[in-house]
Order: sequence, then C-alpha cells, then structure tokens
Amino acid sequence: MTLPAQAYLWFKTLHIIGVVVWFAGLFYLVRLFIYHVEASKFDENIEKVIKNQYSLMEKRLANIITTPGMILTVSMAAGLLYIQPNYLSQTWMQYKLLFVLGLLIYHFYCYRLMGQLQENNCSWTGQQLRALNELPTLLLVIVVMLVVFKGQFPTEAATWLIVGLVIFMATTIQFYARWRRIRTEKLSRENQV
Repeated sequence: MTLPAQAYLWFKTLHIIGVVVWFAGLFYLVRLFIYHVEASKFDENIEKVIKNQYSLMEKRLANIITTPGMILTVSMAAGLLYIQPNYLSQTWMQYKLLFVLGLLIYHFYCYRLMGQLQENNCSWTGQQLRALNELPTLLLVIVVMLVVFKGQFPTEAATWLIVGLVIFMATTIQFYARWRRIRTEKLSRENQV
C-alpha cells in the first residue's frame, strides 16, 4: 500500500473516531443544560449545589471530550481533503461541508449557553433545550446519508425521513412534557393527603 493510501486510511479512521467523540459530547452536553435549568425547582441551597455540579460537568465535557472530538474531526477532514482535493468539486461534499458548518455553529452556541447557565441568565426552558438537543441528530442523519449515497442522494426519501424524524422528536418532547406534568401533579396530590 502506498504512503498516500495509508495516510488516507489513517485520516479516515481518526476522522470517524473524532465524529463519534464529538457527537457523544454534543448529545450529552445539552442534556446537562436541561438538568441545569430544571435544577431551579429545588430548594435554594440544593439548587446552588446542583447547578455548581452541572457547571463543572458541562465545562469538563465541553473542554475534555466535545471540543477535542470536534478538533480531531475537522483536522482529519482537512487531511482527507488535502489527499483527495477532487472531493471539493463534488456536490455531496459541498452540502456535507455546509451541514458541518451548521454543526460548528451549534457547537460554539453551546459554549454561549454554557456561559449563560453559569451566570444564571439563561432564558431557555428545559423543553426548549430538549428541542435544541435534537438538532445534531438531524444533522448527523443528513451528513451520514450524504457520505453514504454521495452523488446518488435519495432526495425524496431523505426529505420524508427528516420530516418523519422532526415529527417524531416533537411528539416525543411534547409527550414527555405532558407525562412529567401529570406525574408531578399526581405526586403533589399524594403529598397533600
């Protein structure tokens, strides 16, 4: 195997590992934001301790896992494109890079939210954050489909898949919010008895 072919396979391997690490971090980071926001329902002393713990967990996750995963992903992608520059002229890659740009914006927006949470001035609700938490899932599905199908992207099927995922996620978020509200009301009534 030639040196460029080996380098390509190493870049691709590390790129995939970076993607897995980056997405694991993105999925869990916003989940921590949800818990952080919902800690406001506790007694003031407990709330402070919980929020401090979530702030620490968020910083560590973002700085030790999520951002290094993003850096590995992007740097290995640059290596792949350096070895195969013809990919840049292909439509599927141009769209992929556009969606990856959206992920990078999402990544850095998470840092903004993390700062707001630490300063106690985040206006997002737990339900809004749950919806935000689904965005990287949609982007991941689109990017993976672009990579797998390349020039034969099934636009109609992909559109229906994304619409179905959005409806499923929105329904699930609404169902979960309703279930929690009913459960909280039930526990409140039981505690009054």
